[in-house]
Amino acid sequence: MKIHVNEQTLELAENSNIEQLLIYLDKPLMGSAVAVNQEIISRSHWADTILNEGDNISLFQAIAGG
Repeated sequence: MKIHVNEQTLELAENSNIEQLLIYLDKPLMGSAVAVNQEIISRSHWADTILNEGDNISLFQAIAGG
């Protein structure tokens, strides 16, 4: 299936979840935030949130600073 991650098209296996997406992209699970179709998904729901054809995913990395 095709999804859009930070405005880039990506081919991903059917029935993939957010956690699998982050692992596939080699992104850290800690310090990441994810929105699917402009809705923030809590980390506790990543494994339960199945992605669908055409979904728009926004990935954010936490940055420490002061």
